[in-house]
Amino acid sequence: MFKTFAIATALMAAPLAASAEDVIRHPIPNSDFPIAQAVEIPGGKTTVYLSGVVPSVADEAADPATPEAWGNTEAQTVSVLNAIKATLEGMDLTMGDVVKMQAFLVAPEGETVDFSGFMAGYTQFFGTDDQPNLPSRSAMVVDALVNPNWLVEIEVTAVRP
Repeated sequence: MFKTFAIATALMAAPLAASAEDVIRHPIPNSDFPIAQAVEIPGGKTTVYLSGVVPSVADEAADPATPEAWGNTEAQTVSVLNAIKATLEGMDLTMGDVVKMQAFLVAPEGETVDFSGFMAGYTQFFGTDDQPNLPSRSAMVVDALVNPNWLVEIEVTAVRP
């Protein structure tokens, strides 16, 4: 009786264990850059597309019409990724379920895009010991976002394991 129960339990658990590993993430050859070159999604998975997310005000004491209220590129990236994380958690997903990311970056007036600041924020969420799954990703420099003080907008695609 116990043997039959153990076998049945193992058979029921096997698809659950396998499903978390079904997504295949292909690293960039000869690189430690924290994105995947490609991500394969097996048939039958649910794909979740999140709309673009923009930063929240970082400094409530600052005038919201000024760049100081919104923070630098790193602060805005962390703000956006925290909002994405919260949305995913509300859908019973995690940042580890993100398979594709598109980041839209703006340079502050008279400056170049702070890609290092973006990466400093990004690497707090992806490629860590706690969350090693890397998405495929595109980062684009755009002239502006809807609010002239926003420097970052990110949209993601996640797969339900």
